[in-house]
Amino acid sequence: MILTVTLNTALDITYRIPALRAGSSHRVSEVTERPGGKGVNVARVLAALGHEVTVTGFAGGTTGRVLRDLLTAVPHLTDALVPVTGTTRRTVAVVDGRSGDTTQLNEPGPTVSHAEWSAFQEVYGDLLATASAVALCGSLPPGVPVGAYAGLIRTARAAGVPTLLDTSGSALRRGVAGRPDILKPNADELAELTGSHEPLRATLDARRRGAGTVVASLGAQGLLAVTPDSRWHAAPPARLRGNPTGAGDSAVAGLLSALVEQQPWPAALSRAVALSAATVLSPAAGEFDRTTYEKFLPTVTVTRESNAA
Repeated sequence: MILTVTLNTALDITYRIPALRAGSSHRVSEVTERPGGKGVNVARVLAALGHEVTVTGFAGGTTGRVLRDLLTAVPHLTDALVPVTGTTRRTVAVVDGRSGDTTQLNEPGPTVSHAEWSAFQEVYGDLLATASAVALCGSLPPGVPVGAYAGLIRTARAAGVPTLLDTSGSALRRGVAGRPDILKPNADELAELTGSHEPLRATLDARRRGAGTVVASLGAQGLLAVTPDSRWHAAPPARLRGNPTGAGDSAVAGLLSALVEQQPWPAALSRAVALSAATVLSPAAGEFDRTTYEKFLPTVTVTRESNAA
């Protein structure tokens, strides 16, 4: 079983409109709702790939009930979310049909009490007993300690479970000190962590800060991975135009699935890039089409360079 942690779950709402104009009223042509938050998105992709996956984190209020109801319809996915008295946040994505661009609005999430945080840590410890890997993803809701991810990574290491961390800001700065096996920032998060906008220098610096392997998302340029003994670059065959919502989460799912299957880095990175590309091209935000994924998989270019070079 793969475990994903989403401390700040969300109900993702997508509005499609003909054209977005600031300061104007709009008629929405289509509305979709799906369970969200980065770790939940990762879990849904893993489940679609056929992996047994368990989702934990927090959920509460009316929005939380809707989210959990939607999760029950996902095959291979188990809901182990911890209830909170606050209300799960919503994220709203507005897709401009004319340009294809997406505008995202993210609520902060409910305040988590000390008792709720303690209850989660007990559930998390129990779930690790049967986990083959754990992904710790997304922002921290109010009330959760800023060093939460570092502590959760150390707990997983004590249980012998490999970890992947995908977060940002202060949660990333503190979390990398917990020494995750894989760190998966995007280019902006990497620059914020290290102070460098040069991807290779920043990725090497992030490894020195504690991560075992750093896999950086470089947008249209694909993924840059620095492992303990090599550097890898994986790229799609061409620049893609579409909705990038959830593409990074799909890449995380690709990396995690390859990790538990003990796949080598070229296969893992190819899978991550192909899943990300299939997500960008999907008409539904955060989804991926398996046929598109399988078409892209053999076209991903992966190159290697020794770290000693």
